[in-house]
Amino acid sequence: MKPTTSSPYIITQLDELSPAKCPCGFTRRAFITPENTVASLHLVEITEDARTHYHKKMTEIYLILEGEGHIELDGDKVPVKPMTTILIPPGCKHKAVGNLKVSVIAIPKFDSEDEWFD
Repeated sequence: MKPTTSSPYIITQLDELSPAKCPCGFTRRAFITPENTVASLHLVEITEDARTHYHKKMTEIYLILEGEGHIELDGDKVPVKPMTTILIPPGCKHKAVGNLKVSVIAIPKFDSEDEWFD
């Protein structure tokens, strides 16, 4: 769903978006439009091959929706379960582990050029 040219809002139906491969597994990204620079929302399904990564500019807020596992944050392993929330600042190396479904808010809006791996 797209707004009309005069609409100040954007509506996205996440379950209708095609999943894209990402370092964590598969993601459906909402609000990735040229006119929006503020934030984006992602529905991420974590897979076993999630890769440790970080962002130089972007802050992420994770909300665990389903599953249990842990998240690695700068080498610390923190257990997570539904309704666990994590704020991940720029520079923090992170990786989610487990069979998880996660809502991720990216601030500013997600930029594939701001994904870094060691």
